Amino acid sequence: MADKLVLPAYAKINLALDVLGRRPDGYHEVEMVMQTIALHDRVVLTRRGKGELLFHCSDPGLPREENLAYRAALLLQQECGVGEGAAIFLEKRIPVAAGLAGGSTDAAAVLRGLNRLWALGLSEAELQLLGKRLGADVPYCIQGGTCLARGIGEILTPLPPLPPTWLVLAKPPGGLATGEVYRQLDLTRLQYRPRLQALIAALAAGSLAGVAASMGNVLQGVSEGLVPEIAPLRQALVDLGALGSLMTGSGPTVFGLVEEEKKARAIAKKLRQEFPAAVIMITKAITPAYTY
Repeated sequence: MADKLVLPAYAKINLALDVLGRRPDGYHEVEMVMQTIALHDRVVLTRRGKGELLFHCSDPGLPREENLAYRAALLLQQECGVGEGAAIFLEKRIPVAAGLAGGSTDAAAVLRGLNRLWALGLSEAELQLLGKRLGADVPYCIQGGTCLARGIGEILTPLPPLPPTWLVLAKPPGGLATGEVYRQLDLTRLQYRPRLQALIAALAAGSLAGVAASMGNVLQGVSEGLVPEIAPLRQALVDLGALGSLMTGSGPTVFGLVEEEKKARAIAKKLRQEFPAAVIMITKAITPAYTY
């Protein structure tokens, strides 16, 4: 039995995000197509005795009590009656409050890792039920890959993988609170919705151009009103040669789909020159193989 695990916590993007309505419990009913990307945080878990949970993060602006990674460990320990403890070290690489599920994927990695470290034997489905209590994106982050997500994001259907794709990510300064974006969304004034069935058909056909043509995010207009830099960054990605561009999640990060690494690097270089205050990153779509 291992005493230490080092795990990647992969970010995600939304190829589609549609909001169908508001539920009585305050959450929104959604339909999304989600995709894991190679950009990741690094989670180090070390077994400790006497139930003690230690937490350290490379970003001092993320205190323990508010961090989903720590809360995931505490939830798992309490729900499973675990007498052992763990030390958690979180190395942040995914931008915070960026629409990339950075907090959710950290929580998912901790749930998967401590399930192994503490030899709890929980299934993926059981971990997802716990993850849902931490956040709507956590069940997806436990599973990963290319998925259709319904409900509040926890009802997951695997889809054919995205064709080999490079991604240029561009995050303007600052962050956005998901709750505020949803509060400002007026479903009666939506001018477009994602072409969800066309997107799924494009995935099945292995057509990256078809995926790019079908993407959409109904939160994009709201977020562009809150962060004016989103729209010009998104347009610049297309102007510089991306097949398509979209805001992910509630933003403010946007991404461009690019077929080749060389082209992605050229686009990123020009973006850094045009938008020096933005964080520009290059990554690719992946389908992770997780162990539970």
